[in-house]
Amino acid sequence: MANSGSSWRKHGHYEYRVMTIDRTTSVPDARKMLTDEAEYGRWELARTRLYVGGERKVWLRRKVIRVASTLDSD
Repeated sequence: MANSGSSWRKHGHYEYRVMTIDRTTSVPDARKMLTDEAEYGRWELARTRLYVGGERKVWLRRKVIRVASTLDSD
């Protein structure tokens, strides 16, 4: 399983992660990698792109959870 790149970005209410999957990575291995990200990192698939050379880019997203403080600052 070769993952040649990954980047993060926040936009609106979602946080995005772009993964580049090498062309030598098999489809079952890529599926396993994305399933693990979804299950343990709470990512969901937003977009995929397959390039001519066989490289795949996958955009994952998850909701940004903002927690309001419940402590009083007197």
